[in-house]
Amino acid sequence: MYSESDIDGAVTAGAISREAAAALRNHIAARNAAPAVDEESFRLLSGFNDIFVSIAIVLVLLAVGWIGESITPPLAGALVAVAAWGLAEYFTRLRRMALPSILLLLAFVGGVGATPVGVLVALHANSSDQAGAAIGAGIGLLMAGAAWLHWRRFMVPITVAAGASALVGVVVALVIAAIPLVKEAVYPLVFICGLGMFALAMTWDLSDRERRTRRADVAFWLHLAAAPMIAHPVFHMLGVFGGAIAIGTALIVLALYLAFAFVALAVDRRALLVSSLAYVLYALYALFQTAGAVELAWAFTALAIGSALLTLSAFWPAMRRIVVGLLGGLGERLPPVATLVAA
Repeated sequence: MYSESDIDGAVTAGAISREAAAALRNHIAARNAAPAVDEESFRLLSGFNDIFVSIAIVLVLLAVGWIGESITPPLAGALVAVAAWGLAEYFTRLRRMALPSILLLLAFVGGVGATPVGVLVALHANSSDQAGAAIGAGIGLLMAGAAWLHWRRFMVPITVAAGASALVGVVVALVIAAIPLVKEAVYPLVFICGLGMFALAMTWDLSDRERRTRRADVAFWLHLAAAPMIAHPVFHMLGVFGGAIAIGTALIVLALYLAFAFVALAVDRRALLVSSLAYVLYALYALFQTAGAVELAWAFTALAIGSALLTLSAFWPAMRRIVVGLLGGLGERLPPVATLVAA
């Protein structure tokens, strides 16, 4: 499978013409009976060899980390980071393998973050909550810097999301270090950071409205990182999963899910719907139980939500057209509602 950025790269390299690339996109859109811009494509696997190489990479990195840990804790993270960078020089920079590149990026950033943690473990360091939060902010900043270096060298789309997530950790940790009471009400802070991440994702998205370059892939991962930061705090603050859910709360959850669906259709991204799915399932289950369908509550819930999601998927372009039309001038700045080209 090839992503939009792969096709765009082939055009840049002169492997195919722009006309051929446009014809290929139109053919795929017609075959799938959906506009190419609405497919939300991203590259994860180009073949089974990606899985084969990924398994080998995981084994090598586990072994390297284990060996480092046996010598001294700080060495484990450092060796993993060095090994991940070295492997990325071949599998990412030369081979451009998607899944291995993602794993190597996460291993590199995680290894960089694990190194100072290993130092603290080796020193048996104890600190107050405020000092611990400040140290966590420093580690997060180090990981964000590592992500930036990796992006400058390899430009793996998920890297921007990894770095942005690390910066969110820095912000949360610094606020807790400055105001310890925030620790008791961290969900609103995470929600605000999630909105910031969503705004960053939209910045990347709107810079490539037709989703034909790497910028669209970067936006995909940013949306994927922002969605749980938005959805989970909202539903946690409502008390979902905190005990028996009242009918009123369940209805609010369903209303919020409809609002998320409206936003998802408007920006043409499905991450919010996926991140909040568990909560709406539980809310609908509670409603069915209250209605008396105790034994079949989960079955009715799965049938209702599954049918709704399939309907949404099948009529996504048509529903997007309605939603974007309701937004007026704002809709003209969003990813376009594409029209199918006849085969």
